[in-house]
Amino acid sequence: MQVQDGLPQPQRILAFSTVGLAVMMAVLDGAIANIALPPITQELQIRAVDAIWIVNAYQLVVTMSLLPLASLGEVYGYRRVYLGGLALFTFASLLCALSTSLPILIAARALQGLGAAGIMSINIALVRFIFPHNLLGRAVGNVAMVVAVSSAIGPSVAALILSLAPWQGLFLVNVPIGLLALLVGLKTLPFTPTAPRRFDWQSALLSAATFGLTISGVNALGHKEGMVLAASEIVLGLVVGTYFVSRQLRIPAPILPVDLLRKPIFALSATTSVLSFSAQGMAFVCLPFFLHDTLGKTPAETGLLMTPWPIATALAAFVTGRLADRFEPGKLSALGLFLFALGLLSLALLPSNPSTADLVWRLALTGLGFGTFQTPNNKIIITSAPRERSGGASGIQSSARLVGQTMGVALLAVIFGLIPSNQIEIALGLATCLAAAGIVPSALRRFEPTPGPRAAPRAIEDPIESGT
Repeated sequence: MQVQDGLPQPQRILAFSTVGLAVMMAVLDGAIANIALPPITQELQIRAVDAIWIVNAYQLVVTMSLLPLASLGEVYGYRRVYLGGLALFTFASLLCALSTSLPILIAARALQGLGAAGIMSINIALVRFIFPHNLLGRAVGNVAMVVAVSSAIGPSVAALILSLAPWQGLFLVNVPIGLLALLVGLKTLPFTPTAPRRFDWQSALLSAATFGLTISGVNALGHKEGMVLAASEIVLGLVVGTYFVSRQLRIPAPILPVDLLRKPIFALSATTSVLSFSAQGMAFVCLPFFLHDTLGKTPAETGLLMTPWPIATALAAFVTGRLADRFEPGKLSALGLFLFALGLLSLALLPSNPSTADLVWRLALTGLGFGTFQTPNNKIIITSAPRERSGGASGIQSSARLVGQTMGVALLAVIFGLIPSNQIEIALGLATCLAAAGIVPSALRRFEPTPGPRAAPRAIEDPIESGT
């Protein structure tokens, strides 16, 4: 079956605007809730170790659902899954704002995560039908930029909202934006071909169980009374994961893109991404507690003090995105990891009563390193794959980011639950070790980009039916 090579203007820009808005909201909501944790903890009168689930429930459900929903999009159409995810995300945002207890808020955040997974799992695949073949690389880069910028500006956006409204405003702001994106999407998003196969429910359940059991087990280690159950969940998750991977190796259309993971540069780049985002997730959640609870800053001040990190990340990403075209991306990533680890170490060694300037330069150094690492590493993941496998490469990139962030938050819950003192210093020290662990293997990567096609045809073959 031949499909149209992209959408005509102005439908193309409107469709991409819908994708950009939805991805922006999904990524932002994985970050802005961190800043609201201290006031939510105080208002609901809950423990910090329990409040972690407000962040972790969202990230855990996204991680569990990402690969199954990507496969569901292939079988039933990307448009249907994408719009369904956007509608669910918008509705769940309203539920979050109306929550009056921790269990209700966690349940609403879990629904938000399921909706976000419907958005993030197939955004690259949907973009491939929005843009013509000769503009696909630029389109993929635009999506990556939306993800990077949204992740970076989360604390600043949270600070702005919290300076004008209570924490419920962080979720209410999604409702009008989500409704606008939904209305535009219904008019402009393309109908895509569907795969001539049934949805693999067994692989989907195995994928969700692998991530869910392992990550929730690690998070449960923070509760002393549940150590045995936590260890059992981790072991069971690893057993299920082993069977899941072995099954993916035997089936023709695996949910997990094992064909790309067989390439050493992919496996190494994904592992390095998991390590760096684990460090980032851990630091992004623990630092607001330090600023709010230890230093006595208001929620708005906490968000503003976190701003040097995203500003430095954005600047570094802009510069290294161009340097990666001239220099070896693996070595640039290693340099970024070194600076990232150095910044985290400087934060772990903060004096008991730091000045604003002392906080700013350390956070800026950390953000500079993270931005220097992220862009070249993403380029390696995307451009090392054949053009027709860019969707699978994007899936690996998103999964590595989400697994890393979720594991980082889960490890922080362990520290908060089991260690009685110096929790922030220990968390930042562990984050430093995670960032440093990827320096040497990152520098040793041999990057050879896969060449693209010589010319873009007027129509492209449906990537699902062609086996890509």
